[in-house]
Amino acid sequence: MRLRAVLFDMDGTLLDTAPDFIAICQSMLADRGRPQVADKLIRDVISGGAKAMVAAAFDMDPEAPEFEPLRLEFLERYQIDCAVHSKLFDGMAELLADIEKANLVWGVVTNKPVRFAEPIMQRLGLAERSALLICPDHVKNSKPDPEPLILACKMLDLDPASVLFVGDDLRDIESGRDAGTKTAAVRFGYIHPNDNPDHWGADVVVDHPLELRKVLDHALCSC
Repeated sequence: MRLRAVLFDMDGTLLDTAPDFIAICQSMLADRGRPQVADKLIRDVISGGAKAMVAAAFDMDPEAPEFEPLRLEFLERYQIDCAVHSKLFDGMAELLADIEKANLVWGVVTNKPVRFAEPIMQRLGLAERSALLICPDHVKNSKPDPEPLILACKMLDLDPASVLFVGDDLRDIESGRDAGTKTAAVRFGYIHPNDNPDHWGADVVVDHPLELRKVLDHALCSC
């Protein structure tokens, strides 16, 4: 079936949001007189959310009594500074332009809460270009459940088979596959060192956004 839309996960797929996460963790450490940690330590656990990043930065058990205030502070800081350093991954701007030039629609399906996701899209000038933004706030079950992708296809009035979902986590691929979309896994995202996108069962795996141009060309020529 001919491709009609491309949907992206946000963090680690469409956008490199790691610099903001890292800056906040390092600032929190500095404010407490603690030494900085390697940026990679935080980047490697981004897919685990605020809990994982704070635990890694402070080398602290999430069950520790002092942990929850740190996690809440992280989220408060991120609410203010969620789009200071974040940007499209290299090559993604060109890919989005290609998608739009081909008269396809694109959108975002993320597990990031809408209170963070919307401001990021707006501040980076992507909100008016994106056909939709699906967050956990809009569904009962987040990825890896297929509900977010099913909702996105319904809102676009498209057969899931005509949609490509691109993500950097097994949850993305499982969600897309179970919703009936085509799937693409990216190796450039926030993937834990012990994980391997080749094992996720995606229809295609790429190292760079522009490699998806071939995927789009093939899908656009398919009947």
